[in-house]
Amino acid sequence: MASWESDQGWRKAQRSEACPFQYSLSSSSSSTPATPPPHPEQASRRRRRPSSPIAAMSRRGDWVYENNGGTCVAIAGADYCVVAADTRLSVGYNILTRDHSKICELADKCALASSGFQGDIKALHKNLAARELLYQHQHNKRMSCPAMAQLLSNTLYYKRFFPYYAFNVLGGLDSEGKGCVFTYDAVGSYERTGYSAQGTGSALIMPVLDNQLKSPSPLLLPARDAVTPLSETEAVDLVKDVFASATERDIYTGDKLEIVVINKAGTKREYIDLRKD
Repeated sequence: MASWESDQGWRKAQRSEACPFQYSLSSSSSSTPATPPPHPEQASRRRRRPSSPIAAMSRRGDWVYENNGGTCVAIAGADYCVVAADTRLSVGYNILTRDHSKICELADKCALASSGFQGDIKALHKNLAARELLYQHQHNKRMSCPAMAQLLSNTLYYKRFFPYYAFNVLGGLDSEGKGCVFTYDAVGSYERTGYSAQGTGSALIMPVLDNQLKSPSPLLLPARDAVTPLSETEAVDLVKDVFASATERDIYTGDKLEIVVINKAGTKREYIDLRKD
């Protein structure tokens, strides 16, 4: 009898530890003292859970994202596309390298320029290059620029809860041979435009491009072509001018300018010097 009562008392104690509030209510009339509820701070700590990996990192203080600066610009014409970016890679007031390319040639007559955290940018470029290679082996042809634009959007959206810290602009030629530019945010939302700028100097460059190119609104009906009226040479000169201007005001843009011109004849690169201070 004593052993049975001790066993029952042990089980009640176990239930009280598992759910102190329920046990205190059900056993208020019994002689066994109720287990006190936990301290409010302890209860709040038990209930507190990180809502996402980003929130957890910010709470711990080991933030992995870092903006390495740089500016990217793309302009689409009737039969060409110009993609340009500077080559400075920096952290805060420190310049890590003055000769880092931000432009990656991915699909057929298609180039991607990215600014942001270089670790995520490299991972993103490797992922897209591998997916494009698989596409090439499966379909016996290179991926088109609009197809790469959709693939990039899907890839960024797939990582939306722990996103790539990369701000991208994709430029090239579509299936009709017209220039096309696709601009993105960090989680894959994109649109086709006639020109775009991303990076730390984009706020300085976009007003100049708006003034010079006057792209039609996508809300106009019927829809108008978004390609710019400039010739290829004029577009390259405009890119040089806007980068020379942005370099004067943005400390994260400078050193050299890499220009990739895509047309029906192929792809060519050009480099010019910018400010190095």
